[in-house]
Amino acid sequence: MATTEHPPPSRLRNWMLEGLADMGKHGGHTGPHAEPEPPHKGQRWWRVMCLTGVDYFSTLGYQPGIAALAAGLLSPIATLVLVVVTLAGALPVYRRVAEESPHGEGSIAMLERLLSFWKGKLFVLTLLGFAATDFLITITLSAADASTHLIENPHLTSVLHGQQMVITLLLVALLGAVFLKGFLEAIGVAVALVVVYLALNAVVVVVGMYHVLTAGHVVTDWTSALTTEHGNVFAMVGVSLLVFPKLALGLSGFETGVAVMPHVQGDPDDTEEKPTGRIRDTKKLLTAAALIMSVFLIATSFITTVLIPADEFKTGGQANGRALAFLAHEYLGGAFGTVYDLSTIAILWFAGASAMAGLLNLMPRYLPRYGMAPHWARAVRPMVIVFTLVAFLVTWLFDANVDAQGGAYATGVLVLMSSAAIAVTIAARRAGQRGWTIGFAAVSAVLLYVTVVNVIERPDGVKIGACFIAGIMLVSFLSRLARAFELRVTHVTLDPLAERFIRDMASRKMRFIANEPGNRDKAEYRDKIEQIRADNDMPEQEDFVFVEVTLTDPSEFEAGMTVRGEVLHDRYRVLTLESASISNALAALLLHARDMTGCTPHIYFEWTEGNPFANFLRFFLFGQGEVAPVTREVLREAEPNRVRRPRVHTG
Repeated sequence: MATTEHPPPSRLRNWMLEGLADMGKHGGHTGPHAEPEPPHKGQRWWRVMCLTGVDYFSTLGYQPGIAALAAGLLSPIATLVLVVVTLAGALPVYRRVAEESPHGEGSIAMLERLLSFWKGKLFVLTLLGFAATDFLITITLSAADASTHLIENPHLTSVLHGQQMVITLLLVALLGAVFLKGFLEAIGVAVALVVVYLALNAVVVVVGMYHVLTAGHVVTDWTSALTTEHGNVFAMVGVSLLVFPKLALGLSGFETGVAVMPHVQGDPDDTEEKPTGRIRDTKKLLTAAALIMSVFLIATSFITTVLIPADEFKTGGQANGRALAFLAHEYLGGAFGTVYDLSTIAILWFAGASAMAGLLNLMPRYLPRYGMAPHWARAVRPMVIVFTLVAFLVTWLFDANVDAQGGAYATGVLVLMSSAAIAVTIAARRAGQRGWTIGFAAVSAVLLYVTVVNVIERPDGVKIGACFIAGIMLVSFLSRLARAFELRVTHVTLDPLAERFIRDMASRKMRFIANEPGNRDKAEYRDKIEQIRADNDMPEQEDFVFVEVTLTDPSEFEAGMTVRGEVLHDRYRVLTLESASISNALAALLLHARDMTGCTPHIYFEWTEGNPFANFLRFFLFGQGEVAPVTREVLREAEPNRVRRPRVHTG
């Protein structure tokens, strides 16, 4: 039989699809998984904290300015509310997430386990849309703020003025180029960046506090203005609670902190099933990061509020998006200010790298498993190009403005944090922990309130999130449709009796009958054999083995399969198995039997009555429908060689 020669793939294609599990294979079924990567040695928790810290701590570059714009003179009090929510709410929630999801899956995986069928998949896709919003806006917002620090540097402002968009796009492109070349998470670089950045911020805070203490009138002026504007303390706290949603950017970093859990070293006797040391040290990581950030948030919001004129925080002001850099230049001179700017630019840019790595780790964790990613999405470089182009679009839509992107960023962060709080509330309730259930429920209520208020006040965030959700769902379902006839069974395991049935048939002719189990009485199997013999004009001495598939969750895509043998009514041999798709299960069994024995199996079906399109929808959504032609199509895609392909018969 003539075979078609496939042209060798181009060097560009090889480079783009490097790492794709089945790249370059044009023949039979090879399975959807590449060889597992060897385990890597973990890192001490404080070093991994710096990896998540490039995202979390870098928000100091813009958080004080955003707080001043949102709360004005109330910025320190509103920030104190933020710190209380962080330490009393978000921190306990994510410490529990670390316990429940010790392999870095996060709260999305916790909620995924609570829902089955398509509603679970749709829910996860929705959360992935908000996660994409969080990570992509991290890239664009961080790049925009880095360019702001560069442009507003006194030595460069005259040269770079008006080039915010161009510089931001260049930084995003540079980030994409790094990943296209090949990016390994350099924890050592993260440690250096975080140590230098926090040290410089500590200097700015100490010098700022010194000027506050030596110029005592600034505190008096601030408290007097507060009293005049808001009256008593209760009114101040009330207004702070109302503006709190606008400060939600200061809560970012917890989801990343859980995502980097696999890098934490833990104890020598940790196992994948019970990584006790990793969980303990991740809790240390989360607690230390939250405490460090809380101290800096309170201190920086105070000194920036009392030392910087309010007009400087507004668009066009020298402190807009760079309040601490303004103080560094003002009180420590141009040389120190430039060093501070460079440090801030570096950590903001690396925060974008952390977000890109998060995207590349998050999407493949779910979409390929659902069959909802295109074939090339298994490779890193095509996905980097997609995410970079989307980041370009977001940057252009928001005109590279830090303040304008705050709402979208906060929406992504708050939705993920709310989902985490709800997940741990459910976990605590199932564990019978009444006190923790009440506490987590209260945190969930607070975060849901903040999320709703943020969406109402800044609807652009949920609009961007909705666009990501719609895009992910559209691509996911088109991909699932395109891969509808792909062999999804990752491996087949036979019990001893099932293996004996197949080997016994190999000595004669391997014939299977696909049977939809009913009462499973003697008459059912006798009538089925008689009908198959009549429809296919076969003599009575032909021997058969029945195959019966029980449907599990049809929304699942990839899974292994166990085949069990049994003898019914002292004469009928039956193979029983469970799968998300009848056709896929049958095709996988036939291919496995062929490979095990070297014989070509035959399988016999009855035609299914009904509309072909309706039957296809039943197959696509519910794993059943017109089984015979779909089984044949799955076999055709899995085995292009017709000589080696199992035979499908209908009557």
